[in-house]
Amino acid sequence: MSDYAEIKENTKVRMDKTIDSLKGELGGLRAGRAHASLLDTIMVDAYGSQTPIAQVATISVPDARCLSVNVWDKGLVKSVEKAIMESDLGLNPMSDGQLIRIQIPPLSEERRKELVKVAGKCTEQSKVAVRNIRRDALDAIKKLKKDNLISEDEEKRYENEIQKFTDDSIKKIDEILAQKEKDIMQV
Repeated sequence: MSDYAEIKENTKVRMDKTIDSLKGELGGLRAGRAHASLLDTIMVDAYGSQTPIAQVATISVPDARCLSVNVWDKGLVKSVEKAIMESDLGLNPMSDGQLIRIQIPPLSEERRKELVKVAGKCTEQSKVAVRNIRRDALDAIKKLKKDNLISEDEEKRYENEIQKFTDDSIKKIDEILAQKEKDIMQV
């Protein structure tokens, strides 16, 4: 990278993408209440390829304990049902023509604790990714210094800014985890 502004922007964008990715992953963990994003991670075997469920059906939430999946193509109903059953969400779909209803069973205490552990692993992976992004940025700053494009004072200032982005990102990740744990453990 040629200058610090580029390094800084790239670092911010990559850290934000990591946080967005974590939100998506944790959105797929069920917290006892029905929400459409619960099925986001499910891939359906449609027309010979793996397709996200949202591209073959409309997902709605008629009430707090039920999801309904309206499959657009009648030929894909069995495939959608199979994908939901094979997911690790522990859901049991019931088909009614092109409409699939899914009752969300209450979570056991044991299952809640397992989900909290899964959420913890996801957040830890995100933290590692953020730290790797920091390392890449610091390496790029060191290269600028080595090529005599910046002074030592600028190098230290830039490194401190990158560290601040890192600290902010890790704090956001911790807040996301705390909120998800609260949602999962809430009965």
